[in-house]
Amino acid sequence: MMPMGAGSAVQAEGEPAQAGDAPVGVRVLYVDDDPGLCTLVQRKLSRLGYDVEIATNGADGIAQLARGGIQAVALDHFMPGQDGLETLAAIRAMADPPPVVYVTGTQESRIAIAALKAGAADYVIKEVQSDFIELLRSALDAAIQNVRIRKAHEAAEQEIRAARDRFEALAAERALMLREMNHRVGNSLQIIVSMLHVQAGAARNPEVQDALQAAGRRVAAVAQVHRRLYTSEQIATVALDQYLSALVDDLQISARNGEEGVRLSVEAAPLAIDPDRAVAIGVIVTELVINASKYAYPDGGGPVRIFLRLGDGSVELSVEDDGVGLPETVDPNATGLGNRIVRAMASKLGATLAFADRSAGTTVHLSFPWPDP
Repeated sequence: MMPMGAGSAVQAEGEPAQAGDAPVGVRVLYVDDDPGLCTLVQRKLSRLGYDVEIATNGADGIAQLARGGIQAVALDHFMPGQDGLETLAAIRAMADPPPVVYVTGTQESRIAIAALKAGAADYVIKEVQSDFIELLRSALDAAIQNVRIRKAHEAAEQEIRAARDRFEALAAERALMLREMNHRVGNSLQIIVSMLHVQAGAARNPEVQDALQAAGRRVAAVAQVHRRLYTSEQIATVALDQYLSALVDDLQISARNGEEGVRLSVEAAPLAIDPDRAVAIGVIVTELVINASKYAYPDGGGPVRIFLRLGDGSVELSVEDDGVGLPETVDPNATGLGNRIVRAMASKLGATLAFADRSAGTTVHLSFPWPDP
């Protein structure tokens, strides 16, 4: 500690700031082994709105801090017994320590550097002819403000983490509920499929049998979407390529004419799509496969190929066969049930639908915008 004396420049200087520049009632602790300087600092800072406590050695300062309520510390370096660095280390070891402004009467930069490395918020040099009180006040203000900013930032981060945790918990709960809902819907639809299959087996009229079997395949197409939703990690979208592959497997099992029926294959680009449009596409494919199994190969079986491709701003879906083609007496705009279902689903997709007669067989082509306009 460098003595400053009763007649030092600190006393001779004018009032460095007006009361109110610092927060009123802020409690600070000034630790210095010079009682006269402690009294001077206490009087000057009190005029500026601080509530100043003093200690003349490091041990007393630590004891006062332990009682709580101190918001900042000004700590002298040169003190007998326990010097400033030792006292600073003890303060930093406390739970939630206040910021420390290190005070030294020497110009040696190594002391200031050592204090900053040890955790001091700032340092002020005591010099005759200097604005020591004003510099100390400014350093205390900045240290207190920085602590407030840091704590506000930490509180905001904690609130963000808490909000994120709440959101993740709600999202997980919602995902679980949606999976459970899709599981129950899928099971219910599968029961309906089984009932339609049983009823078709009991019917004696071939047309009734065909109608019930077709209805069962339509319901199965919808059930397959819900099955994909509750078995996938994604609950908002359906992997369309995987869905079509599973749907084609189901359709192959139930294809008309047994082993001599149509042979289905699918080639699909990877695409995630919302469940509503997945249902529409599944129903369209189901209807076109049903139609091909009825009319494409009247003398036996043959291939039916499903293609899903990504075009330039669109999704292209094609179902083609190598069968007899479209007879002249068959209107592609006919109003049969299957045709109406296909056109309704195409309208839901905002898609264009085209029937094309090939040199051998028929192609039905559907195109809808992607990504969403």
